[in-house]
Amino acid sequence: MDAVAEAHNHHMHGMTPPPDSSTASPEMMHHKTMMHMTFFWGTNAEILFHRWPGERSGMYALALILIFVLAFLVEWLTHCRLIKEDSSQAAAGLIRTLMHTVRVGLAYLVMLAVMSFNVGVLLVAIGGHCLGFFLFGSRFFKRSEAVSAYVKL
Repeated sequence: MDAVAEAHNHHMHGMTPPPDSSTASPEMMHHKTMMHMTFFWGTNAEILFHRWPGERSGMYALALILIFVLAFLVEWLTHCRLIKEDSSQAAAGLIRTLMHTVRVGLAYLVMLAVMSFNVGVLLVAIGGHCLGFFLFGSRFFKRSEAVSAYVKL
């Protein structure tokens, strides 16, 4: 693609054309970052923060664990019942509001991490939601009323 077509292509998307590499200063070229717009495999990704986790695979593994835990916590907060039945309406309303706020904030963090387009991040986010729902949202570990009544007899 020639320079005129490249400039027109960037202009069409509301972006200024990139500086010509022959005239750009080293500082400008150093700050140029590539953001993936398609899914990719690999440990060299930016997740949530600038230059994090970087190029070290240990930090990438830590980032994956963090995303898994965040997704798991979203499911726990969605399905947990922390409010006692004898709580006042005001206290119950404030606790529900706080829990909702934290849950939505964590869900947005998971969403932003998935927007790194790293397949590993996508898989651990799905895995965290899956395990969290299985443990807290499914009825697998809950005894039904019929079974509870039968056991009491």
